[in-house]
Amino acid sequence: MYITRLFSRVFSFSKNLKPRLIPLLLVLFLSIFSFNASAQRFPKPEFESGFEQEAHQLTLPRSDFMEYFDVFVLLVAMSLITWLVLKKRSRKGVFWMSLFSILYFGFYREGCVCSVGSLQNIALALFNPGYKIPLTVLAFFLIPLIYALFFGRTFCAGVCPLGAIQDIFAWKPLQLKPWLQKLLGLIPFIYLGLAVLYAATATDFVICRYDPFVGIYRINAEFTMIVLGGLFLLTSIFIARPYCRFFCPYGVLLNWMSRFSKYHMTITPSECIQCKLCENSCPFGAIEIPEVSVPKEPKKKSVRRFVSLAMIIPALAILGAWTGAQFHENLAMVHPKMKLAEEIFIINENGGFDENSSKKETLEIDAYRRSGQAAEELYAEADIILKQFYIGGIWLGGFLGLVFGFTLAGLSLFRYREDYEPNKGECLSCARCMDYCPVEN
Repeated sequence: MYITRLFSRVFSFSKNLKPRLIPLLLVLFLSIFSFNASAQRFPKPEFESGFEQEAHQLTLPRSDFMEYFDVFVLLVAMSLITWLVLKKRSRKGVFWMSLFSILYFGFYREGCVCSVGSLQNIALALFNPGYKIPLTVLAFFLIPLIYALFFGRTFCAGVCPLGAIQDIFAWKPLQLKPWLQKLLGLIPFIYLGLAVLYAATATDFVICRYDPFVGIYRINAEFTMIVLGGLFLLTSIFIARPYCRFFCPYGVLLNWMSRFSKYHMTITPSECIQCKLCENSCPFGAIEIPEVSVPKEPKKKSVRRFVSLAMIIPALAILGAWTGAQFHENLAMVHPKMKLAEEIFIINENGGFDENSSKKETLEIDAYRRSGQAAEELYAEADIILKQFYIGGIWLGGFLGLVFGFTLAGLSLFRYREDYEPNKGECLSCARCMDYCPVEN
């Protein structure tokens, strides 16, 4: 059996074999923390020693009326923030909307359900027919995307509680180098791919697990998560909205939808007078500066660049798919059942953990013993999971290859513009730049 050969190879050479390949840093980060914080997937064991397992704190279910009321509040908030940005052009109005979102969607609703985490429910529902997604969760996922398609990322402006709390702390934001911003901007795509993969395979909801601000909104979260949220807020003072720009996976979808928006916000209410006052007004680096002084390149050179890109992008996608397939074992080991199968395999090989070993039997192992499941059945289930990750790794790698390819294409293509315009995909519609424009409405 493939899974047995895998564990045998890992166990036999783990002491002397160095890793052949080093996975992406983010994969290792998620893997390490998932090992330590994997959710218990087995019935609560009964202990003969009188030990009582600590009860988990669960969020109490809300009534159907209150869930639909949350959707109503989201619709009203989205409509109001869009009106404030596009019609009133009011930065002060966006600020007060941010405070409302922090209080309602943040502290009152404790950051759940949020549109950012809802994409995991969508992924799980698409790949698991047994999972029925609630209509309210589907609404939280779709409503901001629909608004972004027509009006830009007004959800990010002051409705998302994750972005709103960071925006309040943006006191002295610094401008990042364009190349650094492009490089860090690749992380959300990696995060998105991993979140979809782990949700589709019913492994974990990593977005919710590593939400940096849920600890602040719920107050009673783990100390490490509260510290993580505090570090993000401290960073927000000097680097505006670090989570929104360089981590948020839902922001990738909003970025794509916003690029097609017809009624996106503009810096000036009428014609730009080239005063350059708004040039450094955006703390997110989302203002595109005119490039009228750049001479147009010859047509033959443009054609050669287009042909080169047409060959490079598919090649990167194929390379990425191959790389993802090579890493599928690393990705699969995040799954709790894979980890359990590995531990059971080691126990069966050694006849139990060595007394000098730092490893001890976990509650999951004790629950597994009481379940009476044969080891061969567990290995068979793990083998199915491993095959799912093999296919998922191919898609994940191919997706990231396309992202890298199109990013390179974007860096090599030049658009000649005469006015200062917001980048529709990266602009968060915060309305800061409007206050710098001297042109009256």
